[in-house]
Amino acid sequence: MPWYENEEFWRAFYPWMFSERRLQSAPQEVEQLLALSGVSAGDALDLCCGPGRHAIHLARQGFRVTAVDRSPFLLDKAKQRAAEADQSIEFVQSDAREFLRPGAFDLALNLFTSFGYFETREEDLALLGNVRANLKRGGVFVLDVLGKECVASFQAKTRWEESEDGEIFIDRAEALPGWARLSIDWLLVKGESARRFAFTLNLYSGQELCAALQHAGFSQVQIFGSLAGTAYDGRAARLVARAVAGG
Repeated sequence: MPWYENEEFWRAFYPWMFSERRLQSAPQEVEQLLALSGVSAGDALDLCCGPGRHAIHLARQGFRVTAVDRSPFLLDKAKQRAAEADQSIEFVQSDAREFLRPGAFDLALNLFTSFGYFETREEDLALLGNVRANLKRGGVFVLDVLGKECVASFQAKTRWEESEDGEIFIDRAEALPGWARLSIDWLLVKGESARRFAFTLNLYSGQELCAALQHAGFSQVQIFGSLAGTAYDGRAARLVARAVAGG
């Protein structure tokens, strides 16, 4: 079973991946990505939506939102949070490669390194082609990942955090030989108990991601270092692409 299909992975690391601070950052991130995209209204697709932190704030901005994820656990979290926020969102349980509504969306999002999960770049390219097919002509796609150049600039390969109840989260990330994939080890330690999950992602440079988007049928591809539209340079912490469907 691929690591991203393992519900225990999402359950175990949910508090670390979606901390209260990260959830509270969503309104600002939505404001930034809307400014970056230039799309102010219409139908939005949040692909790999997780607990719905961006979908909810898109709905608050008046978008008709479809939020897709393959994890039942994350979708349950998203539905609960949407109900608490009194926001109407269509939630769909589906693999991102299989969800298809041709020409239905003005805006598509894939954020927080939810791209590159698959074993081959051909599968990644097929996913990009699927996103392209879901967009209306002139629709915009915003993709946010951890770029190859960002990994190269890391000061340390390993970091750790401790929660108030004494649980320790250890994260180690390292590019594999050839720099085509990123190896990630996550470890949770509490008392004498430890749980470890190891997985890999396809790793893209800015130029490689731009080329993949163009190959998938996107045009006007732009590369940035954040959702705020900063330069993708040696100080960038993220690799963000903005691409237009069908010219």
